[in-house]
Amino acid sequence: MNNMTPKQIERIQIKIKKIRAALADEKRKFGCYDDSRGMRYIPPQLFVKIGDYKGGLVYMRWFKKNFSDDAGFPEFLFEWTLILFKNGKLKDAEQKAIEIYFSNSYLFDKYFGREIIPIEKYEYSNVSTAEFVQYFHYSSEQKELADFSEWLLEFEKSEIFQNIKEKYIEISKRLLHEEDTEIRGYLLGQLRQLTNL
Repeated sequence: MNNMTPKQIERIQIKIKKIRAALADEKRKFGCYDDSRGMRYIPPQLFVKIGDYKGGLVYMRWFKKNFSDDAGFPEFLFEWTLILFKNGKLKDAEQKAIEIYFSNSYLFDKYFGREIIPIEKYEYSNVSTAEFVQYFHYSSEQKELADFSEWLLEFEKSEIFQNIKEKYIEISKRLLHEEDTEIRGYLLGQLRQLTNL
């Protein structure tokens, strides 16, 4: 990616190896992965940077096996989706794209350079996801992502995505003002079901 020299690629490959070694060392020492520093989230962006999507897929399989309950965060999910797409895993990429939308419903707008219009809806944190998206650095203008951009744009228009998006927004708007604990629990359950389609 970005016309890197062999030396630059090699440096990134070394960085990936160091991260993998540090995580393996942690597992040996403690019998599990603590990774409070969040090192596990760094390799996907490095694999994408050097265009090593096969290596990225191997890493994502390892991540899924060892951090199965880790939802990740929007940019990480985006990189995961990109890696799946570049490896021809289109069904898995679709599922991951839906997870991106649930994680940050403004990320696709940011990626495609569209105006970001905040929706008055329930957010999982006190900071709106519309504010977080400003730090997202991928763009559909990147030539090396042209095939991915075309695919993602088509998937966004698909009936399955549009239906899920509509239900997600509807439930999230209801959650914003719903105070009844039982109803909130029911609505949150509906959101979880949507993510597992």
